[in-house]
Amino acid sequence: MNPLVELAGAGYAYEDGPSVLAGVDFAIAEGRALVLLGRNGSGKTTLMRLLSGGLRPGSGSLRLDGTAVSYDRAGLTRLRTAVQLVVQDPDDQLFAASVEQDVSFGPMNLGLPAGEVRARVDSALAALDITALRDRPTHLLSYGQRKRAAIAGAVAMAPRVLILDEPTAGLDPDGQERLLDVLAGLRAAGTTVVMATHDVDLAVRWADEAAVLTPSGIRTGPAHALLSDPRLLSAAGLRQAWSPAVTSLLRAHALLDPLAPGPKTPEALAAWQ
Repeated sequence: MNPLVELAGAGYAYEDGPSVLAGVDFAIAEGRALVLLGRNGSGKTTLMRLLSGGLRPGSGSLRLDGTAVSYDRAGLTRLRTAVQLVVQDPDDQLFAASVEQDVSFGPMNLGLPAGEVRARVDSALAALDITALRDRPTHLLSYGQRKRAAIAGAVAMAPRVLILDEPTAGLDPDGQERLLDVLAGLRAAGTTVVMATHDVDLAVRWADEAAVLTPSGIRTGPAHALLSDPRLLSAAGLRQAWSPAVTSLLRAHALLDPLAPGPKTPEALAAWQ
């Protein structure tokens, strides 16, 4: 089965700058929770923009359902109805006077009938638990509410792949938990979610698969295995994850069966017997 979205031999360099990515083979499989990790300047943002059509590879290609993406109007419309990127700062994405107007902008731009636009807006607002904010001016929203409104605008496009750049950054613990609940609901409804983050503990807890950007290239694989490798994390400029470290310690002291999963959060450890 072909991946949903795939970069094949892709490279990119900004004008008058060095190559950011070169020879990248990277695929997003349907139904997975994929996390992107790497130090600042490692190419995460460039990778996300290539996958969503914001940038065009300088070499190689981007494929959607196994077919190379064309960068004309029709090709980009096809890509952007399948793949949506939500940037880190919601103020870079929100621009309409009210939440409902902002969320409806994308579906209206697709030329959908008014009834379909309303249905998509209603569904997206409900998915993000912000239906009560539909008439609220966007400039009066809290930071967490603006984050949700920005994600709702992407969800209203009914994408198959939703890419989120540091979605939990700037949120308090309760806001983070509420957002993770939202993402779980989106995944249950069939959306493939990709998250870029610096939070290794969040990545271990949330993701099925991981892509770690290092100076020597991208390493991909099951999240728990990849993020339990301290040398890989060090090479990527990331700190060791809490959960694998605690799990290793428990097993070393024969307090946890070798095949049993370890605690993923301090709260889980506190409740563990």
